[in-house]
Amino acid sequence: MEKLTKQQQAEAEWQLCPLPAPPNAFCPVRTTLNVLGGKWKLLVLSYLLDGPRRYGELKRLMPEITEKMLIQELRELELDAIVTRTVYQQVPPKVEYHLTEHGRRIQPLFTELIGWGQGYLQRERTGAPVAS
Repeated sequence: MEKLTKQQQAEAEWQLCPLPAPPNAFCPVRTTLNVLGGKWKLLVLSYLLDGPRRYGELKRLMPEITEKMLIQELRELELDAIVTRTVYQQVPPKVEYHLTEHGRRIQPLFTELIGWGQGYLQRERTGAPVAS
């Protein structure tokens, strides 16, 4: 049996909840973190927003990620229906990853994250206090 993603595990637990469900049983923030959380997923998704990418391209764009971790993150994103893996029957084999329709809905979130990150990087220049 394949390993379940965090979100798949949560959904399995929800089915066991007594009705009516407890008030915080279905937390949207927790769901977002289950699907997108982790060290690498947002970075992987940011590169896929530009269009389909081959595994090797993703690996070159993120040289600090291990092959095992990249494969694991891509599989989890695929299981959570955020990314689709397309295998082309050719020699040498060609595999591409691209965002699903639901995965593309993350674009506005990235626009906000990029804006926040740029503002954060500017904080020292604007006189905002910096923790030591």
